[in-house]
Amino acid sequence: MSIFKTAESVSPKHPDKICDQISDAILDAHLAEDPHARVAVDVAGGHGKVFVTGEVTSRAQNVDVLAIVKRLAGDVEVIEHIAAQSPEIAQGVNTGGAGDQGIMVGYATNETKELLPLEVILARKLNQFLYEHWPYDGKTQVTTKDGKIVSVVASFQHASQQALTNKVLDWFTKEPLAITIGEDVRLHINPAGDWNVGGFDADAGLTGRKLIVDNYGPRIPIGGGAFSGKDPSKVDRSAAYMARKIAIDYLKARDAREVFVYLAYAIGLDQPLEATVVIDGREEVAEGYDLSPNGIIAALDLKRPVYEETARYGHFGYAGFSWES
Repeated sequence: MSIFKTAESVSPKHPDKICDQISDAILDAHLAEDPHARVAVDVAGGHGKVFVTGEVTSRAQNVDVLAIVKRLAGDVEVIEHIAAQSPEIAQGVNTGGAGDQGIMVGYATNETKELLPLEVILARKLNQFLYEHWPYDGKTQVTTKDGKIVSVVASFQHASQQALTNKVLDWFTKEPLAITIGEDVRLHINPAGDWNVGGFDADAGLTGRKLIVDNYGPRIPIGGGAFSGKDPSKVDRSAAYMARKIAIDYLKARDAREVFVYLAYAIGLDQPLEATVVIDGREEVAEGYDLSPNGIIAALDLKRPVYEETARYGHFGYAGFSWES
């Protein structure tokens, strides 16, 4: 039976990705001065305004939110409303417990060298290739059938349909993973027409609204928690990274085809309620890891300002991230 698989990618100038990057740049600025900062920052933006809100408890003195927003979003009005972390949340984290309940899913597959699904890597690589030529708002989508590309969707601001078509065809000749089935490949280039108004001028954005792009694509389940703007005491982020690390470890150790990892936490508790690894369909308990929030932070060295980069094209599949090694 033929199997279709589809994934999308969005450029760093997509409104949601601008918000993700602002949230993580603010987090990085705090961690650069105070590695123990508690940060949970959300951003909503659009049509000339950016609203920054959330909770921050930090000793950092030089975090310029206005400058960060303008660097990433341009000349916009900035409304900032940030409070301190709730003491009732803090009391559970201060004892080493999780900052919230939640389920985190990790995944690894031998389909690509990035250990991510093929359709995810294809959509991402095409997006990155096109963004080099049009560094604006844009989206790509790739559908494969039995591992071969059968359709491509590409929409980029300030790119004419003909120029964008030519670049997509150029990418086919340069990308080793772009194995096609010849004349049957369908291209949908700026299918709603060429467009010049994008980003915050055309649409609103919100932190954490591109979770499937941030994770593993639509055929892999996710726990539902967003990553960006959250310091590593939030297991939504740190345990998701650890789940990816465990999945990679098991994939390599067992020479497996694919591995799923499921971690579940309760607020205030330092050990997971579930730590399941599924190796090519066989379920086991994940062993050999300190899965407390503090243990994960120490193992992956997460109290560093490394997060803005994760908010651009996804949090997995890059060699520079500690959870990928």
